[in-house]
Amino acid sequence: MCYQPAFLQIPYSMKQEKTSFLPTENSLVDMFSRSISYLRLSLTDRCNLRCLYCVTENEANGSLTKLQHDELLTYEELLRVVRVAVAMGITKVRLTGGEPLVRRGVLDFISHLGAIEGLDDIRITTNGLLLEQFGPKLHAAGVNKVNISLDSLRPDRVAAITGADCFNQVWRGIETMLALGCAPVKLNMVVMRHINDDEIVAFARLSQQLPLQVRFIEFMPIGVSSRWNSDTYIDTDEIMARIRALGELIPLHAGRNDGPAQVFRLGSDAIGSLGFISPISHHFCSRCNRLRLTSSGALRSCLLHDDEVDLRAVIRERSTDAAIAAALLTAIRNKPRGHHLKELIRQTGGDCHGRMSRIGG
Repeated sequence: MCYQPAFLQIPYSMKQEKTSFLPTENSLVDMFSRSISYLRLSLTDRCNLRCLYCVTENEANGSLTKLQHDELLTYEELLRVVRVAVAMGITKVRLTGGEPLVRRGVLDFISHLGAIEGLDDIRITTNGLLLEQFGPKLHAAGVNKVNISLDSLRPDRVAAITGADCFNQVWRGIETMLALGCAPVKLNMVVMRHINDDEIVAFARLSQQLPLQVRFIEFMPIGVSSRWNSDTYIDTDEIMARIRALGELIPLHAGRNDGPAQVFRLGSDAIGSLGFISPISHHFCSRCNRLRLTSSGALRSCLLHDDEVDLRAVIRERSTDAAIAAALLTAIRNKPRGHHLKELIRQTGGDCHGRMSRIGG
């Protein structure tokens, strides 16, 4: 059963409207000549799991607060933002959370999202719990690229990491998306020493057997009281070194809409591929093309910087397309050249204070 809290039952009408904003050429270019073409929408801060790297120690001890009804952007407001953003040059949208599939009405929302002219690419990041149920409808609505979080291939360990005995349910969701012909289906593994790093090789082998892109993500210190520490962190170089024991890592060319992962094939006969995301050891700031809209309606130009533009206030106080466009431009022009998380960790153990479930990863 899909978790659908009462306050997320937001009524909306989905009439298609043309934006009145007329963008200028190359309007989505930041101060460092990076073209911004990718918008990540966090639909909710709610989730049906409590993963240890997302829920901080304070939240695990009972201090976790959720957004209220009027703090979320409605689907109408989200569609309006996307229409303006697409008119300005955004071509790719990823739906995140929390867990995006727990928000009531999400399938109808995605169908209307897919009708926006100029939006070429709609993707979703999910924990996979609801994919067996919703996968066919997602695919029919236009989502054919999905990222699924899975940090272990051992059911007992998945339960320890997520707080739920859900491995079999998630795996059935993966099989559902593969059967639908989604390409690529990506598995996101956050690698943590002494927790799941002994499964790096097993995950890598999956890419030899199945048409998956298995992605190894460095553990990041996100949130006050994050459970990140230097003993748990493993950098990409070490991860790759372990995998090379299986065979050659053959670099693959990145597509136009691909994200920051370095992508390889493990040997020439592998069916799938491997991706490595290195926000700390080899950060990809120089080629970052993304903007985030948090579930609380804030525009965030960098995951690891806490500066935000309150788009929710803009929409509800000055509801013109030009005002929305101006807020998008402000966030983009304020996008930093890069983060300094590696230096902060070295000096202070510093972190980004935003909550991952609201930022959307």
